[in-house]
Amino acid sequence: MNAAVTKKQIELSLADRFGHIFEGYERLPAETISTGISTIDNALHGFPRGAITEIHGQSSSGRTSLMLSVLAAATSREETCALVDCNDTFDLSSAANAGVDFNRLLWVRCGHRLERAFKAVDLILHGGGFGSVTVNLCDVAPKIVRRVISTWWFRFRRAIENTPTALIVLTPVNAVRSCAVLALEVKNEASVWPSTLSLVSENSYSGFTVETEQRSHLSLIKSSVRTDSPQTHSHFLRAMNIRVNRERPVHWQPAEIKFQATSCSGL
Repeated sequence: MNAAVTKKQIELSLADRFGHIFEGYERLPAETISTGISTIDNALHGFPRGAITEIHGQSSSGRTSLMLSVLAAATSREETCALVDCNDTFDLSSAANAGVDFNRLLWVRCGHRLERAFKAVDLILHGGGFGSVTVNLCDVAPKIVRRVISTWWFRFRRAIENTPTALIVLTPVNAVRSCAVLALEVKNEASVWPSTLSLVSENSYSGFTVETEQRSHLSLIKSSVRTDSPQTHSHFLRAMNIRVNRERPVHWQPAEIKFQATSCSGL
């Protein structure tokens, strides 16, 4: 007990002369990539380069909005980006509305094959030259994502160490675990969805249309609205209130951030 008191007295004495030298400070990433959202950039300093950032959440939580914002910000800085799309769900209309420069984006469609997606990521990371590489696993079943062996994540982490590449992984549940330097959970707090919703589309990955008398299905817009043109995801998700809960690292700025999506997708 006396030793603890003596130690504390010495620390206080040294603090008066040299500051709190015994306090631990978290080491922030040496270089980061901007998310394009000032609220997140101010709180988290962006996403770390040379490391894995995991973004997970339920459908319509805002994870795709965040992804599109990062892609738009990176391509606007003339960085080359890659998107490995496991289930071919990338919405071109929403990406264009978000400001993504397609001339600087490599879009890899994997046809619902998880193994092909991971092999594509491995080739891209070891090839190098990309400012950011995004892996979209949002529509993969959570139980399958959880069963991904850890050696894949360790391999990816090792491949981008000491490189300017930021690897961003979008998942329905937390799956990357300790291999992710930064882990974020996103939630949509706004009740912006109409009472009738639909997951039925005119094509495989672009837009949704209203309900018609010939087809019996729910619509993403109120059934009283009649239009012949398809409605993209960004049409419905403007003014979303999205909460970002930082799960890792434990001690790094505020744990919870809120921002509003204005013109990008959020599925």
